Amino acid sequence: MTNNRMLDVTGGINFRELGGYPTIDGHTVKWHKLVRTAGLADLTPADQQHLSDYGVITDVDFRSKDEQRQAPDKVPAGVTYRFLPVFPADDETDASASQEELAARFSKNDQAGHLHMLDVYRQMITLQTAQDAYHDFFATLLANDQTDQSVLFHCTAGKDRTGIGAFFAMSALGVDPQVIRQDYLLTNQAVAPRVDRQAAEAKAQGLNETFVTNMRALYTVNADYFDAAMKIINTQYGGTQDYLHDVLNVSNGDIKDLKKLYLD
Repeated sequence: MTNNRMLDVTGGINFRELGGYPTIDGHTVKWHKLVRTAGLADLTPADQQHLSDYGVITDVDFRSKDEQRQAPDKVPAGVTYRFLPVFPADDETDASASQEELAARFSKNDQAGHLHMLDVYRQMITLQTAQDAYHDFFATLLANDQTDQSVLFHCTAGKDRTGIGAFFAMSALGVDPQVIRQDYLLTNQAVAPRVDRQAAEAKAQGLNETFVTNMRALYTVNADYFDAAMKIINTQYGGTQDYLHDVLNVSNGDIKDLKKLYLD
């Protein structure tokens, strides 16, 4: 099977492989082991078969209960579903909010969306529910011990909660931090057509430029968001490796096992 960064999925966006990325000590992440995606609610039967054929055996869902209820995953046959909500109740990222809800909140201050996302990223590091979810995510990764079997992990847009999950996983594997950052920002390339279409629709409906600016801030990723999370990790927790060990309880033995499972 051909190894591609972007997966060909008709009923979804932002489906991406983490295979092939280099570590700082000369290894690479194995292909067909880690897949990050947006929601699975609109998968076609062909998409589901494709993911099964691809080797996906576990579906990790980082969404809230409300998101799960509104748009339940179409879990491919034979795939184990794990519900690990990062936020305790609602979707703090607003990826699942209606346009009416967003318009009521984001039509006055053109920095509101950006500021909101900075706060979301801080919460993903400091909230107990987030820490519990990412701890359990690592337990799932450690259980994926067969060759060419993938853990798929996602939220609604596959960019924020999923992006932090990818950051933690690749950091544990020793992937170059700049490569992790580049993968995080790759979301903007994946979602650009949809965001442009949504912006055009909002303008056509008479929504103002302030709203469109905020909508782009909510629906894309930004180096500022990533840096807000990194600042909390570095200043409050002593750095990424200390966070993995002390907060997510990923032991040195776990790190060693993860590298055996996920690195060439």
